[in-house]
Amino acid sequence: MADAIAPRLRLLVLFAAFAGLRFGELASLRRRDVHTDNAVVMVRRSQAEMQTGALIDKAPKSAAGVRPVAFPTELLPDVQHHLDACAGPGRDGHVFLGPQGGRLRRSNFRDDWINARKEAGITAEVHFHDLRHTGNTLAASGASLRELMSRLGQSTPRAALFCQHLVNGSDRRIADHLGSLIRKARGDADS
Repeated sequence: MADAIAPRLRLLVLFAAFAGLRFGELASLRRRDVHTDNAVVMVRRSQAEMQTGALIDKAPKSAAGVRPVAFPTELLPDVQHHLDACAGPGRDGHVFLGPQGGRLRRSNFRDDWINARKEAGITAEVHFHDLRHTGNTLAASGASLRELMSRLGQSTPRAALFCQHLVNGSDRRIADHLGSLIRKARGDADS
C-alpha cells in the first residue's frame, strides 16, 4: 500500500502499519512531534472533525493516548524525505497535508486510499485502520500485553487485545523487531 499510494501519503501508511498510529493521531502530527535522532514520534493530540466540518485537535481518547512511539529506524529515509518534500513548514507545520496543502481530512484521504488499494491489487474491503491492527499483530512477537497497550495508547487490556513503554527500552525493541521485518521484506542481506 505504501508503494501504491500518492507519495505525500506514503509515510502516513508506514506510520499506521509500523507505529500503530490512528488516522486522527497522524493527521494532527506536527514536525516537532517527529524525532529523527531517536526514531520516535510523540503523540500529543488527535484530530477530530466536527459536524460543521471544522477540524479540531483534541486530547487522545485516554491519558494512555499521550505517548512516545518508537518507529523502525529503517523508516528514517522515508521520514526525512517526507519532512523535506511533503510536510508543512516550521516546527508547528503539519506532517501530513491534504491534496491542496491544507489539513488532511478523512474525506480527502478516502479516494487516495481506494485508488491505492486498486493499484496494489487488493480487492478485499481493507480499511486504513486495518493497518493499525496489522502493526499490532507484527509487533506482538516478543512483546508483553502491557508493552503493546503502552505502544498503542490503550488504557485497557481488552482494547489492546482487540487491536492485538519505553520502559527499559521495550518500545525500541518492538520497533527494531518491526525493522527486521522490513529488511526481510526488502530482501536485505543482513536480516
